[in-house]
Amino acid sequence: MPSVNIPEAETRTKPGMAAPWNVVVHNDPVNLMSYVTHVFRKVLGFSKDKARRHMLEVHHKGRSIVWTGGREKAEFYVLQLHSHLLLATLEPAPQD
Repeated sequence: MPSVNIPEAETRTKPGMAAPWNVVVHNDPVNLMSYVTHVFRKVLGFSKDKARRHMLEVHHKGRSIVWTGGREKAEFYVLQLHSHLLLATLEPAPQD
């Protein structure tokens, strides 16, 4: 009996449909709150109020998601935050 080739299902994601990633900044006992606010403004382009809100979230909750989007840009932001001595990580954003 001849064998039948059944094509496998296509599992690639479409361009632009890649899963988003979160840039998370974690609390640390070293950096001053004013410095963290300054770094958020410089690296992420936050307004003074937005930078302060995220800094307070880091301070009170231990972490803050400061950016969500494509992996390449998320990795860039994590490296930039590290270069300013902030503790930042990258994690997959939850899918709805």
